[in-house]
Amino acid sequence: MKIFIGVLFVLVVAQSTSTQAGSLDGAWTMDAAACNEIFTKENNKLAFKRDADLHAGGLIVQGKQITGTFQKCSVKSLHEDGQNVRLIAACSDGIAISDVTFDVRLSGENKITLSSKEPVPVETPYVRCSM
Repeated sequence: MKIFIGVLFVLVVAQSTSTQAGSLDGAWTMDAAACNEIFTKENNKLAFKRDADLHAGGLIVQGKQITGTFQKCSVKSLHEDGQNVRLIAACSDGIAISDVTFDVRLSGENKITLSSKEPVPVETPYVRCSM
């Protein structure tokens, strides 16, 4: 379930054609207190720490690319409606590629809520880590 939620978030955040896309780039997690346990900066680029998957989980958003600890996604399409964005992304776990649909809602400064209706209704808040 944690991986699925991460994939959903990744897809929603990658709204590269959006005016908000630049503001979504960065490191995101469900637990702001875990930022230093999940992310690092190497050669001025965001990366996951070795045991990042043992903590709250997270995503790195860079334009149309969203990377989780177990998957990589590329945004295929998005539709903005005010504070909400519906995203479709192609995601790979290294074995298979599948399209995933997400809804992302800006819920405050450096906060978003990711939701999906399939395979099970899920709504997860994320916060941006200051790196």
